Amino acid sequence: MNIIKEDRFTWIDFHDPTQSDITFLQENFNIHPLAIEELVTPTYQPKVVEYEGCLFLSVHIPLFDTKLRTTYPGELDIILTKDYLITSHRHDIYQVEHFFEELSKSEGKRRIYFGKTPADLLYHILEILLNSCFPKLNHITRNLDYIETQVFSEHEKEMVLEISIVKRDILNFRRTLKPQRSILDSFSQKDHPLIPSPLKVYFQDLIGTNIRIWNILESAKETVEALEATNNSLLSNKLDMTMKVLTIFSAVLLPMTVYTNMLAMSASIPFGSHPNAFWIHFGLMIVIALVTVTLFKWKQWF
Repeated sequence: MNIIKEDRFTWIDFHDPTQSDITFLQENFNIHPLAIEELVTPTYQPKVVEYEGCLFLSVHIPLFDTKLRTTYPGELDIILTKDYLITSHRHDIYQVEHFFEELSKSEGKRRIYFGKTPADLLYHILEILLNSCFPKLNHITRNLDYIETQVFSEHEKEMVLEISIVKRDILNFRRTLKPQRSILDSFSQKDHPLIPSPLKVYFQDLIGTNIRIWNILESAKETVEALEATNNSLLSNKLDMTMKVLTIFSAVLLPMTVYTNMLAMSASIPFGSHPNAFWIHFGLMIVIALVTVTLFKWKQWF
């Protein structure tokens, strides 16, 4: 548990709250029991719930797993009261932790961010979290540029897995981000006692940021789907060429195989007693192969 206490209000941040942390909240704060229960219950959808004297909201932040190379949702639970802002998260949300550390070290920044209401600080936290999406989107864009280069450098097979990884990353990012719009809409359109009316326009601005992020994700989704289609087309074309070459070889070798099988029968073989019989029959096989190739070209079968 980390605390920043100023004259106007206090910010308390919990990382993976324990039972002792919950007991601390119950004993020292006049917070609705259901809000505290929401704080320790994992949620899979964002929500805003108004309780007596407090406002509870749960948001999900796109976080990146470097080992699995995919985005996953990091839950951030927030309780807003007149005098307190309480945040809780089970995952390491670097942006929140870094912002908290900056405020704890800088008195000047505390004067800026603690100079109004807890709702203003909440706005700045949500703004930081949304803006943190842009570097992650840049990372996705770089991956798409790399895939495009490799696809047209005849590395189609290697890119099948890479495209799948990027598609999963974009899908999880979209699935995490899209529902958060409802939180911002709630703050900008509804009247919450703990959200000052002048602050609504700022939350409206966050909706614009959310839309910009979503548009970039839509563009990335269309790009990766187009690259996948192109990659599959090139792979299919290569496979067709391989099958065509194998078919030609089979077709050319078939008459020669029939000829050699005829020579293997227990009958008298033409030129069997000739000293150059091997080369005579070998020459005949070459002639048969040339005739077969000529016939195929004449029929325009290749």
